[in-house]
Amino acid sequence: MFTPVRRRVRTAALALSTMAALALGATATTGAAAAPAATKQGPTSVAYVEVNNNSMLNVGKYTLSNGGANVFDIAVIFAANINYDAGTKAGTLYFNPNVQNVLDNAATQIRPLQQKGIKVVLSVLGNHQGSGFANFPSQRTASTFAKQLSDTVTKYGLDGIDFDDEYADYGNNGTTQPNASSFVYLVSALRTNMPNKIISLYNIGPAASRLSYGGVDVSSKFDYAWNPYYGSWQVPGIALPKSKLSPAAVEIGGTSQSTAASLAARTVSEGYGVFLTYNLDGTDRSADVSAFTRQLYGSDAHYTP
Repeated sequence: MFTPVRRRVRTAALALSTMAALALGATATTGAAAAPAATKQGPTSVAYVEVNNNSMLNVGKYTLSNGGANVFDIAVIFAANINYDAGTKAGTLYFNPNVQNVLDNAATQIRPLQQKGIKVVLSVLGNHQGSGFANFPSQRTASTFAKQLSDTVTKYGLDGIDFDDEYADYGNNGTTQPNASSFVYLVSALRTNMPNKIISLYNIGPAASRLSYGGVDVSSKFDYAWNPYYGSWQVPGIALPKSKLSPAAVEIGGTSQSTAASLAARTVSEGYGVFLTYNLDGTDRSADVSAFTRQLYGSDAHYTP
């Protein structure tokens, strides 16, 4: 029996500082208008990039041999962190130097992708300090964190936020265990702050199972949700239409090409609208990528260095 194994390089979440707050108030940078891009029919393809080791620009190097459309529709910066703030006793947004470098150099690291029509989203996950999306001490502190997120999207001209509730280590630094209200407050505030941006859910951790509180269900506030277990098929347990879900998840170079092809074929045959990939690096992965693009789009993938 196949046992799914989740593999994620953890360097992005091992912060070089125990805590740092997002500096706000800078002049907002807006994303450049996307140039007309070749179109394709089929699921939305997502690529997570470990920016401690790899460039976001790798996402834009893959096109379909038939027609020239982008292989990937969404690029995810992996990852910012939610750190513990001893003053507020709540989570605060932190960027390690590699994430900060991508954001500070948005003109050369983010805007070129957006100009190709690729959306760029920032992933946020825990950092072993006890703070997570599910244990804010109050609605106010959850809303404060939501504002840090939306301000970041505005400042750097991003297209949205991805929630990944791993590695929080709830209970560290005297923090509380997950509660029912925090993630609902956080997502509700974030959606109010950025009604037209992407909010996605990496379907793992306490937050992912706490989507309803006080008569409010935030499921519909997400644009996408995906399976976190690479090389496997698992439908996310969230009330979204199939067009917004990725039950398939592959690690590029880590999931066999035959498995990637099988998962892609199942995505199409069962009518799901998203296909998740992780760990796109700087080498020519056109063979690995073609394994799923043939099934998703009827075309090989072309790599341009």
